[in-house]
Amino acid sequence: MYVATLLTDPKTPQLDPSLVESLRNAWGGREIQWLAPDQAAEFAMESRPGNQWQVWDDVQRLGVDLIVQPAEGRRKKMLLADMDSTMIQQECIDELADVAGVGDRVKEITARAMNGELDFEGALTERVGLLAGLPESVIGQVLADRITLMPGGQTLVATMKANGAHAALVSGGFTAFTASVAAWLGFDENRANTLLAQDGKLTGKVAQPILGRAAKVDALESIAARLGLAERDVIAVGDGANDLGMLQRAGTGVALHAKPSVAAQCEVRVNFGDLTALLFLQGYAATEFAG
Repeated sequence: MYVATLLTDPKTPQLDPSLVESLRNAWGGREIQWLAPDQAAEFAMESRPGNQWQVWDDVQRLGVDLIVQPAEGRRKKMLLADMDSTMIQQECIDELADVAGVGDRVKEITARAMNGELDFEGALTERVGLLAGLPESVIGQVLADRITLMPGGQTLVATMKANGAHAALVSGGFTAFTASVAAWLGFDENRANTLLAQDGKLTGKVAQPILGRAAKVDALESIAARLGLAERDVIAVGDGANDLGMLQRAGTGVALHAKPSVAAQCEVRVNFGDLTALLFLQGYAATEFAG
């Protein structure tokens, strides 16, 4: 059995019941279940439709996300999440660079690295080098004044934890940020790179080894093994090229508002929904949300 989930932006819910019904009829689906009025619905069916991606392209023009996945085992026991532009709305290194007066240069490198055009470790080393001499205290200022949470994140983490899941934040960013973001959102643990400082100023270097794409896969493997879980028990979410390894290894890998080159390599793509989309994908109704 497979499940088709249709969802849209919760700020402007516009999921047309006639669209859902028409697609259910075309695909020979079973009874429609509304997970949230005007926002998210699903139906089960016997097989994966051959025209899935053609229909996906059509409904994208209507502001609707469409995901088709196996019904069995879709409710997961572990959340593995990227931080920058996933659990928060910013790229932390870009915000630090903006304060340092090198924002445009660093943002350009970040965009190319997240799109897979540059080697992640080399790009990170280059960007951190441009922060040399910046007061370490700026990190606290950026956290307080510039960092905002991605909509739906607190609900996602709270709901999964309320249902017994483990939540891990794994970032190619920096522990100075992940520690705070993980605490704000209720993650059980976090992993990231460490910015080096001396005499109260950033040195322009990052501790080795650098946590990049391979380290996120290692985190998936090691945390799941520690918890006695299989990789199929994990739902992972991210937006950049360095997330692709964990997205492709997890039981469900969600490309959330991802770069086009990243989304194209993922079966599960969310372009309009917020982080609560990951709950709808697991079959949670809005009435079951926690937090």
